[in-house]
Amino acid sequence: MPADITAWASKEDGQFRRQPSTFRDSIKVGGQFPPEEGRYLLYVSLACPWAHRTLIVRKLKGLERFIDVVTVHPVMLSQGWALGTPKRNSDGSYDQDEKEVTDDDDGIAGVDRDPQYGAKHIRDLYFKVNPDYTGRFTVPVLWDKKTEQIVNNESSEIIRFFNSEFNSLLDDEHANIDLYPESGRAEIDDQADWVYNNVNNGVYKCGFATTQKAYESNMGPLFDSLERLDKLLADRKYVAGTDNISEADVRLYTTIVRFDVTYYTHFKTDLGMIRYDYPNLHRWLRELYWQNDAFKSTTNFEHIKTHYTKSHPQINPSRITHLGPVPAIKPL
Repeated sequence: MPADITAWASKEDGQFRRQPSTFRDSIKVGGQFPPEEGRYLLYVSLACPWAHRTLIVRKLKGLERFIDVVTVHPVMLSQGWALGTPKRNSDGSYDQDEKEVTDDDDGIAGVDRDPQYGAKHIRDLYFKVNPDYTGRFTVPVLWDKKTEQIVNNESSEIIRFFNSEFNSLLDDEHANIDLYPESGRAEIDDQADWVYNNVNNGVYKCGFATTQKAYESNMGPLFDSLERLDKLLADRKYVAGTDNISEADVRLYTTIVRFDVTYYTHFKTDLGMIRYDYPNLHRWLRELYWQNDAFKSTTNFEHIKTHYTKSHPQINPSRITHLGPVPAIKPL
């Protein structure tokens, strides 16, 4: 992953285009990677909305004893996601060209060291699998401890097999939770397309655009889609119209919970705030956060704000982390 993620923006039109994930195998009953207790390790960032999806589904489905988690440091520098605390300069700032991590406590809780190989960065795991790897060093990374390889690094696929492939090993309560019910699949799949393009990835297309025209061209679809979602939720409890929480809620939540606290300022998506301009979306967000621990306990506002403000010097060269909004999420 380039230190300057805006390098993914086209030099011709300034549009940010996300590169595809590379590892696309699945945990599957009877497959190469069968569901087993203690076999798999999930590397995540609490700041990353894509990794956040997998943490929510892991908790909703009761997979904690099956899938262990390793959490990276929220500040992503030249070497990518760090396992441990990035090296700091004498003035307390992070060494932007760090190649090592330290045991120092920088005041950010919930950061893990690599329990398997003592890897310093997520990139080390990618190179362990393939020394010639040239793709992105992203999270989530679902690692198979038995074969010592990456199973999958695409969150949309990971949450699908988390939803179904461990059911035979789960208690009835969790096995019966279905985030991709047959009756709701048409709308869930439809939303997975336009919500991803206009909202989940839309905020990045605004924030990482490198021309005014590119930025403005993505703001319209983003805010039109927020308005569409707000209207959908006027008479629905869940975003895809299902009877219970679905995959569509998980996918959308990880963007909306970050919107006011980071995207509004950092990505300049400032034509409206969820808490003031989208009442139905705001109610939906707060109900998920305050009424379901799978959402609340996996949401870490410190990691979120620290990551975005200190990892993108091309957007925020001073690396000052904003204090607001207060509170980060309003009570019900």
